[in-house]
Amino acid sequence: MRLYAVVAAGGFRRHATYRMATAAGVFTNTVFGFIMAYTYMALWDARPQLGGYDVSQALTYVWLGQALLMTCALMGGGFEDELMERIRTGDIAVDLYRPADLQLWWLAGDLGRAAFHLLGRGIVPMLLGALAFDLALPASPWTWLAFLVSVALGVAVSFAVRFLVSLSAFWLMDGAGAMQIAWLAGLFFSGMLLPLNLFPGTLGEVARALPWSSLLQVPADVFLGRSTGWGLVQAYAFQAGWAVTLLLAGRLLQSVATRRVVVQGG
Repeated sequence: MRLYAVVAAGGFRRHATYRMATAAGVFTNTVFGFIMAYTYMALWDARPQLGGYDVSQALTYVWLGQALLMTCALMGGGFEDELMERIRTGDIAVDLYRPADLQLWWLAGDLGRAAFHLLGRGIVPMLLGALAFDLALPASPWTWLAFLVSVALGVAVSFAVRFLVSLSAFWLMDGAGAMQIAWLAGLFFSGMLLPLNLFPGTLGEVARALPWSSLLQVPADVFLGRSTGWGLVQAYAFQAGWAVTLLLAGRLLQSVATRRVVVQGG
């Protein structure tokens, strides 16, 4: 486990190196946060209590989305490009023969990346949003802790999805198309554009049942105090269930890919 802790720390330091990119990201998140905040204000002014949120909760949701955009890699920006490139060039064979688990190696690095982005690109936009708008911030430290646990589970789900899609490069000429489809699905079904509570009928039920809701909608509901007590346990179980299922699917696909590499190498 010490090896993976070192990899996670390396992932944090690696992304911390790009200071100008981080500053540009903070600026971009803040600008889009203000644009979406005023859009939400106009929408909630016309439809008060839309989706069960008041205006303050809706604005909080906006800034949570900006804080978690890179943390949960809703638009990519993690390990996937590098992994797909290693598969394409055949360098992945070296990784598979190393005395380290491929999935855990990339997971550890992605956890380090997520931790940096939560601190480096999440806190400042949230603070600026809190200064400019009346946000519904939790008063209890336990709610903040519950939120961080939910975010960690969301990162695990995000990694599992991106790892699965990245491994598709073993069978596709280029996995970029599959990854772009996954990003678009993530943006829509995570609730980044609109809270999933606003989706009507069957679409809403399906959207809330898909793994991408673990990336934003579920942590946001925890932060806003809509998931408490048994509801919080159910939220964690939902996220953990998807994380375990997708990680096991990734491990299975990894085993199939490994056998393919061994056969071709032999």
